[in-house]
Amino acid sequence: MEVYKRPFLDEFMKFCLERFEVGLWSSAQEQNVDLVLDCAFKGLKNRFLFVWDQKQSTDTGFKTLENKRKPLFLKELSKLHSYLANSSKGARFSESNTLLIDKDPVKSLCNPAHTGIFPDTYDPSNNNDNALDPKEELGKYLEGLANAEDDDVPTYVKANPFGQPAIGPDHPDWDFYSRVRRRLKN
Repeated sequence: MEVYKRPFLDEFMKFCLERFEVGLWSSAQEQNVDLVLDCAFKGLKNRFLFVWDQKQSTDTGFKTLENKRKPLFLKELSKLHSYLANSSKGARFSESNTLLIDKDPVKSLCNPAHTGIFPDTYDPSNNNDNALDPKEELGKYLEGLANAEDDDVPTYVKANPFGQPAIGPDHPDWDFYSRVRRRLKN
């Protein structure tokens, strides 16, 4: 597995860790997450509120539309909140104060509305990538969230859309994604 360290990652992580409690959640296997931690997040593992991998993600039983051999995993915030409530970290986390940032909107398919944002995927061949520069769009967005008066993530996200849209009834593949949701609700 190749690991690419996105430009401005160090500055972005410093920015985020100064303003938020940050966790790392990947739907990759544990050994790959460990590799990413060693290569891209050197020295930060103990600063994360949690580090989760594929084992904590929800296997939907479906394959992704892009790759019929790749399992479709979700990141369900309800699992995270239950874990944090039962840990030494306390029960202070909920959908009102948790933001999932992921390149893939499907990861948030079963989460409450407006609890995730979905920046564009990193392209290592783009030599001008500055998406993680704290002075750019994502950094400004998160600064706005940190300074929001009502301190409510869904209210802020709804009023300030960012990145790719969440998957909903208007999505061209909604028939497929609605079947995934129905299966998980049963």
